[in-house]
Amino acid sequence: MYNANKPDASELPSTAKLVKSTGIAAVIATALLVTVVLPAEYGVDPTRVGSLLGLTEMGRIKMQLAAEAEAEEAGLATSASAPAAVTTTPAEPDSTPTGQRTDETVITLAPDQGAEIKLVMEEGARVRFTWTSSGGAINYDTHADRPGTPYHGYGKGSEQRVEGELVAAFTGSHGWFWRNRTGESVTITLRTEGAYSEVKRVV
Repeated sequence: MYNANKPDASELPSTAKLVKSTGIAAVIATALLVTVVLPAEYGVDPTRVGSLLGLTEMGRIKMQLAAEAEAEEAGLATSASAPAAVTTTPAEPDSTPTGQRTDETVITLAPDQGAEIKLVMEEGARVRFTWTSSGGAINYDTHADRPGTPYHGYGKGSEQRVEGELVAAFTGSHGWFWRNRTGESVTITLRTEGAYSEVKRVV
């Protein structure tokens, strides 16, 4: 068996070099934390670099959505006015394959008002979806829940239109929460097509 030659003590880095390298790594990590991580994840921007890079707004949206999701789970989510108007139009009978359905759900949100729509899906089921806002970008949080799992996130952000495929991570309720921060009333139109048994309004 071949064993690698053991390096001489003279070839090993000195304690001073190790301390110096560790110090440099710590400085770099701290700089990244302050200029990138804090703005992007928490909306905290002590150096203003995050604002220049567009990270601070992203972090603030994340924190806002997280707070709204927590309030939602605790049953504390409130609307600025009456509950949002929701209309769901199902597809005509026999217009989709067996076990599949298509729906269009329209929601009107006043300024600062939130709404949540969930699809009841089996684990592994797939749904194609598109939602659009009649106004500007809307804060959204795509997530799921089931007994014992109060929150499972798929994605969040602030957009005027999102299109994609939702694949159920488990059997339960999967869907979207929106919050209107535009200052004007907006209408959200959600189109869904795939394997789900029910469209339900949660908030």
